[in-house]
Amino acid sequence: MDAAPTPTHRTVAVVGASGAGKTTLTEALLHRAGVIPRAGRVEDGTTVCDHEPEEIARGVSLGLSLAPLAWRCPDGSERTLTLVDAPGHPDFAGAVDTALAVADLALVVVSAVDGVQPGTWTAWTTAEALGVPRLVVVTQEDRARADFRRVLAGLREAFGPQLWPIELPLGEEQAFRSIADVLSEHALVYDDAGRHHDEELPPDAVDEEHRLHVEVTEELVSHDDAQLDAYLSGQEPAAADLERTLAREVASGEAVPVVVASGVTGTGVDRLADLVCELAPAPTARDARIVLGGREAVGDAGAGSDDGEEGRVLAVAVDASGEPLVHVFRTVADAYVGQVSMLKVLSGVVRTSDKLRNATTGADERLHGLFRLRGKEHAPVDHLSAGEVGAVAKLGGSPSGTLLWSRSSGRARPFLPPRRRPVYAAALVPASQSDDERMSTALARLAAEDPTLVVDRVGDATVLRGLGETHLAVAVERLARVFGVHVETGPVPVAYRETIARATQAEGKVKKQSGGHGQFAVVQLRVSPLPGGGFEFVDSVVGGAVPRQYVSAVEKGARDAMVAGGPQGYPVVDLRVEVYDGKAHSVDSSDMAFRTAAAAGVRAALADAGTVLLEPVAAVTVTVPPEHQGAVLTDLSGRRGRVSATELADDGRARVVATVPEAELTRYVLDLRSLTGGRAELTTAPAGYERAPSAART
Repeated sequence: MDAAPTPTHRTVAVVGASGAGKTTLTEALLHRAGVIPRAGRVEDGTTVCDHEPEEIARGVSLGLSLAPLAWRCPDGSERTLTLVDAPGHPDFAGAVDTALAVADLALVVVSAVDGVQPGTWTAWTTAEALGVPRLVVVTQEDRARADFRRVLAGLREAFGPQLWPIELPLGEEQAFRSIADVLSEHALVYDDAGRHHDEELPPDAVDEEHRLHVEVTEELVSHDDAQLDAYLSGQEPAAADLERTLAREVASGEAVPVVVASGVTGTGVDRLADLVCELAPAPTARDARIVLGGREAVGDAGAGSDDGEEGRVLAVAVDASGEPLVHVFRTVADAYVGQVSMLKVLSGVVRTSDKLRNATTGADERLHGLFRLRGKEHAPVDHLSAGEVGAVAKLGGSPSGTLLWSRSSGRARPFLPPRRRPVYAAALVPASQSDDERMSTALARLAAEDPTLVVDRVGDATVLRGLGETHLAVAVERLARVFGVHVETGPVPVAYRETIARATQAEGKVKKQSGGHGQFAVVQLRVSPLPGGGFEFVDSVVGGAVPRQYVSAVEKGARDAMVAGGPQGYPVVDLRVEVYDGKAHSVDSSDMAFRTAAAAGVRAALADAGTVLLEPVAAVTVTVPPEHQGAVLTDLSGRRGRVSATELADDGRARVVATVPEAELTRYVLDLRSLTGGRAELTTAPAGYERAPSAART
């Protein structure tokens, strides 16, 4: 498997909603390929992909996991598949983006019981935006209330008529043991070992299957002139010919096949592997893309550049004969082997002990040992070729989302989907002094693993931001388990500010004489509000009353007073300070004297005029199906939100734009998911400060 030529390798992202059966299906594929002696169970914590303690405890996938396998196709050829099992929980949508960014094919898993879910939308829209071909597998057909035809109708309603069923279940729930192959018009009948033999279709399925066969055949031959001519002349195309045409349609995104399987009973699993090998385009069929430039951009493909090619997207042929180019798409801190970096070779061949340069960070890296990851197991290899996925340990200077190459200069990074912005936050309190000393380093390593985690400060508090409550809970658990740093979480303090209520004048004075050199400075200040302006300092002194060399000290003193806080105890913002007069002494004046006097003058002005409490506000954008728009608007109004726009998005959903106080957004993402059944997309961004109501206090 490790020496397989690049064109035989396919990277398949297994994506979809949480609970749809992605990990169980991956387990079934590994078992059917002979990689594992028996399939594990998510409920028992025995699967290959869900191997982290946090995943086992919760019974859901929380991060990316790789699962390579070799598969022998019906024509005798062999393919190497690397399955990338991605989580379906909305808090870990960043991992879905990462999986699809390196995939040759997206296997979109949909439950035959639950149908299209919010996680299905996330997987579909991201794959579509990245141009990744898709194949939908309806799984859990063996469960009670499974209904393939209802789910197929829901898929077509949600994503369009280009979804073509090329398989039908013959029986559902406990009776699901056979499948109708729409292209060949045969029944695949499975035994208890998950192996099938061909039979004629049962009489009660012939009409429905033949109708679908005609629809799919006519659609396929319409895209191939030779097949169309033959079909119109009465020649029925062979199933193998239809599959080849379908493969071209899948690669172009014009068709999305829909198949059916059960990861529990094994029904349809071998056929699914055959179809993935047949329909997934080779990695060489599509150029990789990188972004030239040295400054990271969040939310777009742009980047700064040291070489005059700022933000230019460059297509790179996926070719083993090209220069080495490696995308480090995921890093994970392992308690035993250190950092493990998952990577995809975009070009060239990389070998153990190769030395490459990180084109994103500038760090030199040596590939001490290449291996393939299967869950938590490492299988050493001596090289990886263009299009292949593997891993390497101890790349200390290459966080997730960076690029390695052989060039000695220049900057570049992988072309990635827009980074998801944090929408939930918690303050972290170290459990001990030792934890406090090590927390910053550990948090930096967590953020290097998962770019959707952001660490910042609000006042004296360390704040961790992410995509939801579970996202942060898992991060805190990993802090303790992997890095030995124990913290408690609490609410994020609201970063209130205050500003002067009205314009006023004040004097600041320092006069100290205690023998020897004294301190003397007097400044006359006009202090006034500057709404939304931050800070403005004006020098209006004439005649040298405040010597020129001390004016900068006056400005520093004013800033000192603002940082120290006003009468209500919060930092002061939006202030205009004008110095218009003062006094100095030829011997006793100094920078420190004028700095101290200016600070005293600003404090006096704030005390005289009083201050207004300001609260931080955020620009909020909510995108939801139109039927949820009214509920969202009502909820935002109850949070003191001001709606500035409602519009129709390109995909037909409603987009609501509002300004909302940050104090009202503490648990908004969780409430919004509950309000909309998980169908809402939320983005927030700081939007400055506004006057707080008189009751607003921490």
